[in-house]
Amino acid sequence: MKRKTSWLLPVSLLLVAASVLAYGVHYLVFRDAYHIFFYMLLDISFLFLNVLVVIIFIERLLAQRERRTVFQKLNMVIGTFFSEVGLELLKRFSARVANADALKERLDVRPNWTRKDYQKATAAAKGFSYDLNIDPPSLLELKTFLAQKRDFLVRLLENPSLLEHDRFTDLLWAVFHLAEELSFREGMLEGLPPADYNHLMADSKRAYTHITMEWLAYLEHLKGSYPFLYSLAVRINPLSANPSAYISGQ
Repeated sequence: MKRKTSWLLPVSLLLVAASVLAYGVHYLVFRDAYHIFFYMLLDISFLFLNVLVVIIFIERLLAQRERRTVFQKLNMVIGTFFSEVGLELLKRFSARVANADALKERLDVRPNWTRKDYQKATAAAKGFSYDLNIDPPSLLELKTFLAQKRDFLVRLLENPSLLEHDRFTDLLWAVFHLAEELSFREGMLEGLPPADYNHLMADSKRAYTHITMEWLAYLEHLKGSYPFLYSLAVRINPLSANPSAYISGQ
């Protein structure tokens, strides 16, 4: 604070002195105090409007710039989530969806997809009936995987940037809740009561739905901002019929 005021006061005094000197020279040359004060008051009257206009535009520009910065940082967090957790969960869930083929037909993202294509895919993902059937061994593997990623998920939830993105926060809570549900069930998860098993399937379906929709939104973001990342993401898309990182010769 002292550094700011150390130069602000001298500069302010210098500018005021320069203004007084300019008005003094004007009076000495023209001997016309009337017009000096007339235009001075006129300029001061417009000064308030000028300040208002400048503040409005600057505030909006700064707000837009801040939103873009937060959006970019948030998408970096979302990309990290998919690299560490999201893609693996998509693979595990997709392998256990009885009607997966119908879903993959709608979500087989192509490099030339437009915004309209993504809107259709998002609507299809939101309204799709996910027929999940995860057997106990796969549930145990899912439990182990999520337990290994617990610290990572907690760090994501602590990220203040997430306050700007309700949808991704809901995704994290859905995944974290599923991890918590599985962590409190001991043993090999064999012989679960039907009601308990159905509850776990509902939690899994909720997490899968959120991840699928966020993955589509993230792909659309990459297409517009990072085409080189988009190319790889489309090729390894777990929701496509034949995901592969290799580039075919077609």
